[in-house]
Amino acid sequence: MSNPKILISDGLDEKGQSILRESATVDDRNDISAGDLLRVIPEYDALIVRGRTKVTASVIEAAARLKAIGRAGVGVDNIDLEAAKKRGIVVVNTPMSTTVAVAELTFGLMLSLARDIPRADGAMKQGKWLKKELEGMELNGKTLGIIGMGRIGTQVGKYAAAFGMNVIAYNPQVTEDQIRERGAEPVSIQDLYAWSDYISLHLPYTVHTRDLIGPLAFSQMKDGVRIVSTARGGIIDEAALLDALNSGKVAGAALDVFAQEPHGLTELISHPRVIGTPHIGAQTAEAQSRAAVDIAVEILSALQNKPLRWKVN
Repeated sequence: MSNPKILISDGLDEKGQSILRESATVDDRNDISAGDLLRVIPEYDALIVRGRTKVTASVIEAAARLKAIGRAGVGVDNIDLEAAKKRGIVVVNTPMSTTVAVAELTFGLMLSLARDIPRADGAMKQGKWLKKELEGMELNGKTLGIIGMGRIGTQVGKYAAAFGMNVIAYNPQVTEDQIRERGAEPVSIQDLYAWSDYISLHLPYTVHTRDLIGPLAFSQMKDGVRIVSTARGGIIDEAALLDALNSGKVAGAALDVFAQEPHGLTELISHPRVIGTPHIGAQTAEAQSRAAVDIAVEILSALQNKPLRWKVN
């Protein structure tokens, strides 16, 4: 295909854009509205998004020339994969680029829960010295239960092991031997709930994982468990989490993702035992650079009918 047109709707690091411009005409329309996207998409051969843009069936239906959709990141729940498949549109992502960034944020949130770091900082900025009130706990010797032992979950497990934690994991998509090879002890989901001092979520949002962590799951957890989620909003039933926090079943939660994003100042967010961050798991300079380069190469390969590393559909 000679001189294809590529639309970037959520921004992309310049390193990726430079690669694209060597072989294509590139339009960077960061924060384009849903209505404008629907209007202009018929002009383009490829579309590159992050998490904001919703590539709906309507967008795909209007995209007369579209050959490829690229997600500069891991999750593709904002893309209608079935509609793309029906139209023969290839969807690719960059599953390797953000692993370290998300894993590091996960562990930072876990440490923040253990030592109440946000509260300590907030008090200091108000001129308060809460030393006696801020007795935390050590991660050493605690049990971390990882749900989803893929790339990110495996990396989090490595960090946890370095801190002296006991790492257990549940992942029905891989074998028990594979979980052991990745550094964790395989357990059932019920045992993970019962034994974990901390639970970290690293699985995609699907019809099967929606509200996975709900009333039944909380009832099976150890009293005083702490929850960390840098995966996807909607996996945790947020109303059930609020109930579990208020009852004391859950001692604390650190959330980077929410069922609705952007997330307003809800009762959950304002809860004193909740740490919230605005979906920044992949927001490091290094991760964004890697994702941009990876998706640029992958999209050009798709347009040129070359072998693909990360085809989703």
